[in-house]
Amino acid sequence: MARVAIVTGGTRGIGKAICQSLQAQGHTVVANYAGNDDAARKCADELGIEAYKWDVGDHEATMEGCAKVASEVGPIDIVVNNAGITRDGTLHKMSFDDWNDVMRVNLGGCFNMAKACFPGMRERQWGRIVNIGSINGQAGQYGQVNYAAAKSGIHGFTKALAQEGARYNVTVNAIAPGYIDTDMVAAVPDNVLEKIVAKIPVGRLGKAEEIARGVAFLCSDEAGFVTGSTMSINGGQHMY
Repeated sequence: MARVAIVTGGTRGIGKAICQSLQAQGHTVVANYAGNDDAARKCADELGIEAYKWDVGDHEATMEGCAKVASEVGPIDIVVNNAGITRDGTLHKMSFDDWNDVMRVNLGGCFNMAKACFPGMRERQWGRIVNIGSINGQAGQYGQVNYAAAKSGIHGFTKALAQEGARYNVTVNAIAPGYIDTDMVAAVPDNVLEKIVAKIPVGRLGKAEEIARGVAFLCSDEAGFVTGSTMSINGGQHMY
C-alpha cells in the first residue's frame, strides 16, 4: 500500500538514498532539509519529490512543517529521522553551543518529528518510525561526546517509543550505520580514513544504498513484528 513517507535530512547522502528506496516501494516521499537549497532543488528535480525546508531541532517549526506536509501531500505514516549534524572536539575544547546544537538537532529532532506524527499514526492504527543512530552511539568515539551521546540517546528513545506504539501497529526501530561512503566521511583525511577502513572486517566503507535497504525493510508491512530493535549495518566493525 502506498503511503506518505518523510525523510529528514533527505536531500543528500544517506537521506537521499532512503528517499529513493522508499519511492521504489511505491510510497509518496517527501524530503525535509535545513539549509542547502541547491542540493534540495537538485534532489527534488531528480527524484520528482517535494522538498520542505525547516530545522527539525526547532519544535514549533517541525510541528508546522509536518502539518503543512499532511495538508498538502497527505497523512504521514512513515517517518525516517535521518537529519544530523556534527560539532566535533574533545570535551576540553567543546563549547556548550557545540554540545547543545548537536543534542537539539540529532536527538531533539527525533522527539519533534515523533511528537508531530505519532498521534496520527496511532489514530490510524499504522505507522513506521525509523531513527538513524550510529556506530559511535554504540561504541563511543574520541572527540564526539556530543554526537555519541545524542546517537546513544536515539537508541534509548527508539526502545521506549516502540513500547508505546506496539499496540497501535506503530513500529519504532533504529539503524546504526558504520562508516558510509558519504560527503561527511569523504572529508576525513586520507591517512585517518585508511586506519578506519583497516578496522572494518569486510574491508571497505559502506554504501548509502545499503543503509537505505535496511530502512525500506523496516518501513514495510513485512516488518510488522519488528519493533524496538537497532539494526547495525557496519561491516562487522562493532558487534554486540
